[in-house]
Amino acid sequence: MSLCQHYLNQNKTPIASIKQPISLTHNIAVSLINMETLPEECVCKILSYTSPPDACRFSMVSSTLRSPADSDLLWRCFFPSDYSDIVARAVHPLSLNSSSSSYKHLFYALCNPLLLDAGNMTFKLDKFSAKKSFILSARGLSITWSCDPLYWSWKPMPQSRFKEVAELRTVSWLEIQGKIRTGSLTPNTSYAVHLIMKTSHREYGLDSGPCEVSVSVGNKVQSGRAYLCQRDEDKHEKENLVHKGIQVPWKREDGWMELELGEFFSGEADEQVKMSLMEVGYQLKGGLIVEGIEIRPK
Repeated sequence: MSLCQHYLNQNKTPIASIKQPISLTHNIAVSLINMETLPEECVCKILSYTSPPDACRFSMVSSTLRSPADSDLLWRCFFPSDYSDIVARAVHPLSLNSSSSSYKHLFYALCNPLLLDAGNMTFKLDKFSAKKSFILSARGLSITWSCDPLYWSWKPMPQSRFKEVAELRTVSWLEIQGKIRTGSLTPNTSYAVHLIMKTSHREYGLDSGPCEVSVSVGNKVQSGRAYLCQRDEDKHEKENLVHKGIQVPWKREDGWMELELGEFFSGEADEQVKMSLMEVGYQLKGGLIVEGIEIRPK
């Protein structure tokens, strides 16, 4: 039995009764127990049911809670169980054992994209929920005919987080697919899948008709339609299309565009997630620039 469990048993406050994430607005310092009487291990256990931003707020507003709210014991709780394996795959090493770095510092370092697997993927933690997100680079996707320079070109782009992006020269059959395992993601979490893209000045044929998009987990498939390019930039028109179930590209904060391919729920089982975009109307098209596919918590 841990010190925390023993203490709470002695004080008739079973730790098992604290099951749901606690918001700072619940005033847990008043409504649960007098924090000043608790061992630091107990305080850390209670704060672990909040969120990283709440832990930071507790550190600032309460001198009693500052030490446990900043402690490695607490911040380790916000890390995914496989974080050390993920960091080991980083292109640029990130030390998790530095005596000068706290787990709080390292947590926020992982809230910035970390290049993995020879630069073919990025990983980061959501700074509010601590949930995992990934971006599969264009090189990490299956793009039909992407190895043929007649149809696709590979080139560096200063605005990209990856070494190179794929630019469509000309093709009449467009198919882009990606895969990831739910075991790599945060369990029991709703995820959205987005194609990260741009169009070049020589873009043509991308608005000739909608593409078929889909996301599948096991035998569950969500499918829909989407436009890679829309001439009408009116926001209300875009919202009307989305309301009809037709996705359109939206501008991201990083300067790229994103197109939603679908959503899925990552449960407890380790299943394969497949995502795809396909346009086979045999209309020649070109000028699409693909950076990758992002899988992020909703």
